[in-house]
Amino acid sequence: MKVFVTGGAGFIGSTYVRSLLAGAYPGYEDAEVTVLDKLTYAGNRANLPAHHPRLTFVRGDVCDLGLLRDLLPGHDAVVHFAAESHVDRSLTDASAFVTTNVGGTQVLLDAAVSTGVPRFVHISTDEVYGSIEHGSWDENCPLLPNSPYAASKAASDLIARSYWRTHGLDLSVTRCSNNYGPHQHVEKLIPRFVTNLLNGEPVPLYGTGGNVREWLHVDDHCRAVQLVLTRGRAGETYNVGGGDERTNRQLTDLLLDLLGADPALVRYVTDRKAHDVRYALSDRKLREELGYAPQVDFAHGLAETVAWYRDNPGWWKPVRDAAQGGERR
Repeated sequence: MKVFVTGGAGFIGSTYVRSLLAGAYPGYEDAEVTVLDKLTYAGNRANLPAHHPRLTFVRGDVCDLGLLRDLLPGHDAVVHFAAESHVDRSLTDASAFVTTNVGGTQVLLDAAVSTGVPRFVHISTDEVYGSIEHGSWDENCPLLPNSPYAASKAASDLIARSYWRTHGLDLSVTRCSNNYGPHQHVEKLIPRFVTNLLNGEPVPLYGTGGNVREWLHVDDHCRAVQLVLTRGRAGETYNVGGGDERTNRQLTDLLLDLLGADPALVRYVTDRKAHDVRYALSDRKLREELGYAPQVDFAHGLAETVAWYRDNPGWWKPVRDAAQGGERR
């Protein structure tokens, strides 16, 4: 079994790869893994083993059709995590999001079809649905994205589906709620707040802090991805929910408590443009068809995540310094 993972040095992709290499998924204990990652600011080679007999790492771009055609033959599946994913960056300059998320997905799909890869899982996000005041989205809800990032992911979802319908590619799409866990880039809410508080620095909370997000531990997300890879139906989309809703203010208070930090460090800042008020997914389809259920309790998972950042400054401080350097430029 050979699995080709794009974006495998990023937060979610690297968690999935490490789990594959650790034999965490039945039937894939001996799987060979090829990781393709461009190593932009969000990709970190340190997220993966330096050497592993079943891992091949290639630094490259999903937009490089020639490279993909060289690499893909012989692989049994593609799991496509690679994406530009930070909403705030997309508000400043959407071009990279369209190039990578839309164009890169199309190029990768073309390469998979032309080289005969038999299975493809495309990883997406709940943000493609927009914002929902009450209830939760199921997979039949319309796509109403509100940021350039979300729009680029919605476009990539539709392109992916078209390759199932047009070319007969055995392809499934997953859409997940907000992930958290170790190795997440410090521009995201939880690691940014944790690392700021560890340094005694203020944390910027958008608006009133009333925006609601549903949280999913990255390990649970990756287990769901593997279920879809092995048992998901072609042409189908599967929502991956966490089931634990919190306002951003409630989440901030939990982090303050876990770190013993001063509540005065919270700074309310101007709200993000077109900031979605609430996300919520129905993952009933995934549970009933494939037997999925989250395993990581949110309180326990959040405490472990905070502890990981506390214990691993050697990982996040260089990432944080590089991010802040980029902001200054």
